[in-house]
Amino acid sequence: MSFDRRTLLLGVSAAGLAGLALPGEATADPADLEFRIRHRYRPFDLIAPRFVQYDTVATPVRDTVVSTDVRPRAPYGSVLVEVRSGAGVVAGLVGDDGTRVLGTYDAGRAAIEITVRGTTTVVRSVPVTLPAPFRFAVVFNENAVTVLADTTGTGTAWQPLLTERNGVRALIDLRVPDVLGRLSYGYGGRGDVLLGRVRAGYFGQAGVRDPHVVQYADGRPVIRDNKLYLTLTNAGLGFFQQAHWGVWTLDLTDPTRLEQVAQLFFARDGLVLGDHAGQIVLDGDEFVLAMSSWGDFDFAGVRARYVRTRANVLSGVHVLPTSPLPLPTSVSSWDPAMTRINGQWHVAFVESPAQSPSFVFHPALARGRTLESLSPVGADQTLDQTEGTIIQRVDGQWYVLASDGDARLYRVYDLQMRPQGTLNAPYGTNIPHPMVVRAKNTWYLLTFDGTQYAEPVLGYGGHGDFVVMTA
Repeated sequence: MSFDRRTLLLGVSAAGLAGLALPGEATADPADLEFRIRHRYRPFDLIAPRFVQYDTVATPVRDTVVSTDVRPRAPYGSVLVEVRSGAGVVAGLVGDDGTRVLGTYDAGRAAIEITVRGTTTVVRSVPVTLPAPFRFAVVFNENAVTVLADTTGTGTAWQPLLTERNGVRALIDLRVPDVLGRLSYGYGGRGDVLLGRVRAGYFGQAGVRDPHVVQYADGRPVIRDNKLYLTLTNAGLGFFQQAHWGVWTLDLTDPTRLEQVAQLFFARDGLVLGDHAGQIVLDGDEFVLAMSSWGDFDFAGVRARYVRTRANVLSGVHVLPTSPLPLPTSVSSWDPAMTRINGQWHVAFVESPAQSPSFVFHPALARGRTLESLSPVGADQTLDQTEGTIIQRVDGQWYVLASDGDARLYRVYDLQMRPQGTLNAPYGTNIPHPMVVRAKNTWYLLTFDGTQYAEPVLGYGGHGDFVVMTA
């Protein structure tokens, strides 16, 4: 099945995706519209630029670990150290009781060292030569600790030397608030070493994925000062648990300017986690956040969760408690998308009956007067590699969009989950989400690809590039 000529090319009127028709606003010729890639770039920051917590020039240190007395609220942070001469350097997290989670470099070997109750364990090490001057970094994403270096002098060419998660977790759990709350960013030298600038703060991203525009309950996008607000999964240095959620702005004057403005973390089951892949809706004077429980994923299931809050989650650092989103399904679920249409909440999501030995997932839709009283509408169970659900209005009609990784195309459904065709847009690698939105009289499709960062060292999960299309 396919759209007719008007909708096949996403020819939409001014009443389109934003849901508002303004007097005198131009209507595009449907036959002339199709999506094309305009920008592709890679956001990459070991420390998110707006979230630096500590920045100084180190005083001379020798065989000393300095505590900054600055703490992160979630186990997603980095310590970056300039080594001007010498070779011995350490960085990471340190506690007053002697607990330490450190990355080290000394005598031609990089290592990850954990000290608990007076006992130091080297959980992993590798031989490597780092001639001074160089830059040294230690990143913790959840319980994964990664050591990186940049020998180019630019501070932008970071290469991971080694990473370890299971060995760290066997000794300490950074997700536990009482454990993390006793640790501060720390750094130091070993032997004759001269350190330079030291910075610490919340981890940024190795790439981004799962874009979802922040919207009002009726579907209008949130735009302030000509900037479109959206959430992105900030790819971590490793698998899904190492990623976390962030709020970003896209400058509509210059779509190459993507800036993170909020860090979002979630408290559940006594842990602080980096759950992600969801949506934020501004409903009156409160925000509704729905996300997916990837923060502790262990192939035993995923669930959509949610929280309501009056805190300004579009700025700053937040740790929010969440509850299960009561979707009408008995299997795993993720990628929740919410819009209130004709007085009823419509929630599109992904149903997944299996994640092991292989993933099986398809799009579904529910609706109800409240988010707590949802009933099933339908699902496309003919597919088993389709996610990235989006609800949008096109030419006055509401649709559910989803990305089919097997067929390599973006599928379109009506609000009964009946197939209505596909979008006319390039389909990249991985399973790129079809985040279609109309903003400032321009049609955008915001998505990502599967380009990995340092996969031989870090494994799968450090993707992707940010892709901006317009029609």
